[in-house]
Amino acid sequence: MNTEKVEGKFDQVAGKIKQGVGEAVGNQKLANAGAAEQVKGAAKETWGKAKDTAEVVREDNRSRASAEGEDVKYRAENRAENKAHNVREKVTATAQNIKNKVSEKLDHIKSEHRR
Repeated sequence: MNTEKVEGKFDQVAGKIKQGVGEAVGNQKLANAGAAEQVKGAAKETWGKAKDTAEVVREDNRSRASAEGEDVKYRAENRAENKAHNVREKVTATAQNIKNKVSEKLDHIKSEHRR
């Protein structure tokens, strides 16, 4: 387990606690900060998983490439890099989508409480 995954899990737990405390005492700012920390933690954990996956793919492709020769090795590394790039793109797009959805929800909650 890499540090991003551990930190991500910790951030999610800490955020859940902050959100719960904020909601319990009526502190919307603290509750919102907790929700944001949970999103940050989820993104961090997902990034850690993506890195682990990219490493597995890279190692697998390197093993195959060394058995098949230099030309194949070059192509496999490019495939691994492309796969890793695609995983990174998906992770960052998902994190952005989650961030946007949470932001919309938080804005909605704020507007309801400002009336």
